[in-house]
Formats: sequence, structure tokens, C-alpha cells
Amino acid sequence: MCGIAGFAHTDGSALAAPADRILRDMARALRPRGPDDMQFHHTDQACMSFTRLALIDPEGGRQPFISEDGNVILACNGEIYNYKELRKAFEGRAKFRSESDCEVLLHLYMDKGLDFLDDVRGMFGIAVIDLREQRLLLARDRLGIKPLFIHRRGATVLFGSEIKALFAHPECPREVDWARSLADQGLSAAPVMVDDEPVTWFKGVDHVPSGAIMSIGLRDGATRVHRYWDLPTPAEAGDLPESYFVQSMGDLLASSVRECLTADAEIGVFLSGGLDSAAITALAAHTELHTFSALTGSTVVNKDAQYAQETASLLGLPHHQVAFGADRVPSPDEWRRLLWLMETPQCGPEQFYKSEMYRFARAERSELKAILLGSGADEFSGGYSVSLSGNGDWEDFEANLRTLARRKALGTQSPVAIWWEGTDLPLLSDDAVNAYVPDAVDDPYGAYLAWKFRDMQQYNFWVEDRTASGNGVEARVPFLDHRIIELLASVPRSYRKRLFWDKQVIREAVQDVLPAEVISRPKLAFYEGEGVRHTHRTFTRMLALGGDELVEEALSSPRAAQYLDGGNIRGALRRLEHNQGSGHVELLLRVINLGLLDVMTVNVPGSRPAPGPAPYELRVSDFEGPQIQELFPRTRIEETTVLRLADGVLVLDDSQEAKTSYVVIDGTVRFVIDQLTHADWLRLLRAFDGRLPLAEAATEADCDLSALRPLLDESLEAGLLEAVPRAAPAAG
Repeated sequence: MCGIAGFAHTDGSALAAPADRILRDMARALRPRGPDDMQFHHTDQACMSFTRLALIDPEGGRQPFISEDGNVILACNGEIYNYKELRKAFEGRAKFRSESDCEVLLHLYMDKGLDFLDDVRGMFGIAVIDLREQRLLLARDRLGIKPLFIHRRGATVLFGSEIKALFAHPECPREVDWARSLADQGLSAAPVMVDDEPVTWFKGVDHVPSGAIMSIGLRDGATRVHRYWDLPTPAEAGDLPESYFVQSMGDLLASSVRECLTADAEIGVFLSGGLDSAAITALAAHTELHTFSALTGSTVVNKDAQYAQETASLLGLPHHQVAFGADRVPSPDEWRRLLWLMETPQCGPEQFYKSEMYRFARAERSELKAILLGSGADEFSGGYSVSLSGNGDWEDFEANLRTLARRKALGTQSPVAIWWEGTDLPLLSDDAVNAYVPDAVDDPYGAYLAWKFRDMQQYNFWVEDRTASGNGVEARVPFLDHRIIELLASVPRSYRKRLFWDKQVIREAVQDVLPAEVISRPKLAFYEGEGVRHTHRTFTRMLALGGDELVEEALSSPRAAQYLDGGNIRGALRRLEHNQGSGHVELLLRVINLGLLDVMTVNVPGSRPAPGPAPYELRVSDFEGPQIQELFPRTRIEETTVLRLADGVLVLDDSQEAKTSYVVIDGTVRFVIDQLTHADWLRLLRAFDGRLPLAEAATEADCDLSALRPLLDESLEAGLLEAVPRAAPAAG
């Protein structure tokens, strides 16, 4: 994991005198990506910096690489996995100065020009200053795993591995693109298929396209994009049997894991309880690498943490459980620090937990510089088929994809959609869609793959890159070898049902390297799943800290008044505090993140706030034992427990609005209760007088106690209620 930053003039003019200072500012913004080295290179019209995390040839692999005549300068952030194979073609005709995997790119470019990436396997963002051809080249790997951003204004072009590097240049605008961000499906999570270019969230800042080389003339600014790869389209049934795809999947995954283990530094693996990371761990187990998993309220409840520990034990590998107790709530400063690192309003619980896990791994294993991940398997192998079927079968999955594809196709003809979605039984066939958008629903699965590919670039790659790089670690993703994606994308339609239902293609491909009990495990989310309420409660508490400090800061941003309803945002937070089922904290968090980023663009953070409490390890074998009970304490409430409202808590009715009541804490309204939807809960609250046992209070309130248990537990944990201590028995 490294960082590239630079800028150039595209009208033939020389860089101005402050170029050196500006370039150093841009490089310093990327220092976490490259803690091991920082280098600079200047020409008359262009300059670039490189901050390095040294994984291969730590001593000799300094960048940028420069041709013997000094006219071609190349820097690469990432890894070239087949570099040894590529170097063999230059034996006897090119001189290499290092054993770095990336140096071969310079020789490939000198030899093949714009075709230099055709045979390269890896993940990378590349910048080339070519003084012979008077052009700047910017390129990314086929899938867009490694980031590279660009801004152009007049005759100046800026580029960098992160947006904050561009912000360090005085000519880069610093403004959140509110309108585009709020409309993006990645932020709203609207149930629509999207396959357009990912957004950067900021005006004037764009991605260098994945699978492409962007060429910009240094004399005239002429720009062209050379695409060297596109996501393959699904193939029709041929002569290849299903077994070919299963066998090829296993062979390619094993090959990819071997290549991802190439480094002159220690490599670890994030091991969840699911199939994907377990398969990678099993294929890498011969290296005796250390494994890491998250121990949160959610991963305990959904058994992800337990399954991870069992998998590591089965494979005989050292395992570290990074503990996040119920009291581990990020502070406002911690959140600002993480959000600025991430540069995306999609920053949420996953980013926090993963960043802290990288932080722990780096501190625990001082030589560790790379982590293997199971990311990318679900999107291309049917990992979401069960959930998108509505817990039905493959036919339900396909039907739901057709609905999404139809909705996308009829986006500009929304009144027509009434014939499909406005009745219980659709009155028109899907063939009718062709009258508006020909072939729009011919292959909904193909459209689904394009959507998921976009999701990966907009969210998954961004998550893995920033959470790792912010801690001086590189994230490596074996499932995202482009050969695997090409294989899965080309599976004939007739084979999809069997191979892609619940990731059967992967389950069969790794059946010889994993025990049956691991292969059969369902898909799990390491911070969500059955115990998601623990995650949501943590981040609801974070937003409420310091008198809603983060919320109020977001609402004070330059454009918040135009886009955000402050009263409703505060009200939504109050409701979430009272009842996690009243909304989705991550959706609320995203609009608050936009406001916080808006503030940061005005006052760019000059230094990173201190990190929060150091993450720690807890060795757990009994996941219902005292260690877990201490980490996630539960208030045991029996039917004989006597409850009362905590000190300073009042339940009041609105005299003007008879259907509304309020929970007031120390004189401040904190929760709103709709009497129509929560009448039973309101009656039960009023029955807690400090005298009646819980069962009797429920009887008096005429309500079903079992149905109200979740609200009861949340109110106890929020401190709204307290148990009355039992009186000591009288002396005999």
C-alpha cells in the first residue's frame, strides 16, 4: 500500500516556483499509506511524489522508477503478482535496478506503450510522466481495487491516491457534491440497479476509470482513454460441463492466494466465520500466518466470532480476537478522524471495526504489512442470491432481479410501471418492457453483475483500501483476481441456478481444503446479522455523545440548511435511542457524514486527532461464559423484578396533541412516543411504579410482555428504567 500524488501543466508551460512545497504538502497528506519512504521527482511541466509501504525488496524498490535516459518516470501503488513471469521476457535486453514487483511496469511501458498492461495481473494505480511523447498517463487495475483520483482546471491536472492529496493543492475545489451524493444509490441504498461510473462525493474530483489508461497531452491537454479490459458479458451454454467451472474456480483461487502471499514482510488474514475467508485461510495455512477476527455484540450473537475461532483451531493457526465491548463507543474525535481517512459519507460501523482491527494487527505483529481478505466472493458467485430471493428459491431470486431490471429500464417511463408494480398480479408481460427499452430484461443476472461491480468500486474497494492504508497495512483480495471474475461472469445461463445458488460454485471448489461443517455455514455479516441491534445501539450512542455533538456540527455546515431537516434529524436520533426498530442508524449516519465532510472541506484537518483507546485481544473459547457476559453485560430481568423510571425521567402527554407522549430526561425531551403505534409500551411504562413486579405490571397494563421485551431491554440499557433493589430478608 503506497501513495501517489502529483500535478502537471498541459499547455507546455513550466511549473511555478511553489511546486516543490505544494508537492510535499500533497505527499504528506498520504503519509499513512507509505510510512517507510517518501520520494519526489520534478520535470519542467510535471512532478510526482511517492510514499511507500515496503513489502517487496524494501531496500531496492524505491519509487518512482526512471528510465535510463531520464525521459520516462513511473510510480505504482499496488502489487504486480505475476512480475517474475513478466521479467523473464526482458532477460538479456533490459537492466533492472531492483527486485521490486513494480519495476517491470517501466520496461513493459518502454516496450509496448499503451498495451503495457495487457498481460499484467495485480491491483494497481499507476502514474507515468513520458517526456518523449509529452504526455501524462494515469491507469488503474481491471477492477479498480486501487484508487486514483484526478482533478482538472484549465491547464492544470492534479492526481493522487486519495482525495485529500488533491485538496492540498490550492487549485483544487473543496466542496461536497450534495445533490449528486444524495441521489446516488450507494448512499441511499434504494432498491435499484445502477451501473454508471462511481461518484467521488466531491465536486470537480473524478476517478481514473478502472481497466483503463488515461492519456493527457502535456502540450495541448488532448485526452483519450484507452480501455484494456471490460467486465465480460455472460456466455451462452457451450460444450463445457459444470465441473469445468468448479474445477477452474478452485485452481484459480489457489493460484491467486499463492500470488497474494508474495512479500518480504509478514502477512496475516482477517478470518470471519464464513466460507470465503475460511477458504483463503485454508489455502494459506501452510505459511502459519496469524488470523484476526472481531469480537462484538453482533458477532457473538450471530456466532461469527465462534465460527472464526473454530476455523482457526481446525487449521492449527494462531488466532486473535479483537474485542469491542458494549462500552466501546467511538468518540466524536475518533469519528472525525475515521471519516477524514475514509473520505466518503458511506463511512459506518464496518469501517470503524475494520480500521481498529488493522490497528491491532499492526501493533500486535510489528512486521505485518499485509492482510488477506475474503472480499469480493459474494458479488460474483451468488452470495446474495438467498437474501435477494426473499428467503425463497432461485426462481424468486430471478423474479426479483427482473423487477429491479424492469424498474431501471422504466425509470424515465415511471407511469408505465403501474402495470407491473401497482397490482398484486402484474397485468403485462416483461416482454412489454422492450417497447420502451429493448432487451432491458433479457438477462437480469447480467445487469445484476454490472450493478454489483459498481457497488464493489463505490464501497467495498474503498473500505478495504482506506481502513488498511490508514494503519500502514495493505489489503489483498484473492477472490478479485480478474481471471476469477472473468470465469464467474462467463458461466452459461443454464448453469447459474446450480452453481450460483448460495455460492455453490465456491463450496464445491474448496471442498478438498475445508471441513464439511465450514463449507456448509451460511453467509454471515461480521458486524450485522442476528445481533445487529448491538451495532446500531453503539453508533446511536456515538451520535448522541456530547449533546449530539456530531449532529450539531453536521447541521452547522455551509450547505446543511439547504439539504438537511435539522429538526427531523434530531427527532430520528431520539427515536433510535428509544427504539432501534424505529429507523436505520446507518442511513441517518450517512447524511450526518455529508455535513461533517462539508465542514472539513472548509477547514481541512491539518493534523489527525489522537486515536481512541487501543484495541485489545480477548481469548475466548466459551462464547456463553463469564468473559462474554462481562464484555456484553445483560441486565437480568425476571418476571418478579420490580422496575421504576430512573431518576430524572418523566413520561408526559402533549396537551395540544392528544396522540403524542414524550419521555423527558432531566428536563429535556429525549423520546417521542406515538400513542397509536406504541400504546401498550406507554401503558407499561406508566405501570412501573417501583412496587409491582414486572409480571403484575404487565397484567395491570393489559399488554403482552413477550412482545415488549426488546423495548424493555433497550430502555434498561439506555438508563431510562432501573430495577428496585430487593429488600434484605428481616433478621429472624
